[in-house]
Amino acid sequence: MTGPETARLGARIRAYRTMRHMTVRALATEAKASASFISQLERGQTSSSIGMLRRIASALGLTVADLFNEEDEIGHRVVRREARPELHTAPGTRKFLISQRPLQNVEVYAAEFDPGSSTGDEPYTHSDSQEILLVIRGQVTLWLGSDGSATAHLLKPGDSVEYRTSVPHRVVNECHETAEVLWIVSPPTTSV
Repeated sequence: MTGPETARLGARIRAYRTMRHMTVRALATEAKASASFISQLERGQTSSSIGMLRRIASALGLTVADLFNEEDEIGHRVVRREARPELHTAPGTRKFLISQRPLQNVEVYAAEFDPGSSTGDEPYTHSDSQEILLVIRGQVTLWLGSDGSATAHLLKPGDSVEYRTSVPHRVVNECHETAEVLWIVSPPTTSV
């Protein structure tokens, strides 16, 4: 890579890192690199191996190709319901990515929960972002916290709740109809 190409790559890495509110040290830890290397890379003062770029991209929730995408303005992107990417989830649930890769400032998911289904038997966490759960149809119970200190929130259509993704959480549909929800997460987490 030439000097200008290295500088542009470094600037894109820095932009994605700051969008995700990550420090240089946090990115270095996730990518198994030194903070000084990441800092030099972001300033265009050094180049990187493909293996290291893969680790950096993974830590940012991106692909290596995303790191080389030079489009400054992504513009609007239409996603038809039938074209939503479906993610692997627990039995009786369907989860779809609404926001398109590369994820910029926010990630949005739509999910459907059949009667009696849930996000799983155990609460889970992912990164430390702001998350909003909005019920579109049906009703769900959101459990926040772990085991003995978990709090249940019954949510009906139009209800929403906001929490940190670092708080253990679990969604359950205990009703007799399918429930539909939206999750809005900012900044994007690296769990996708």
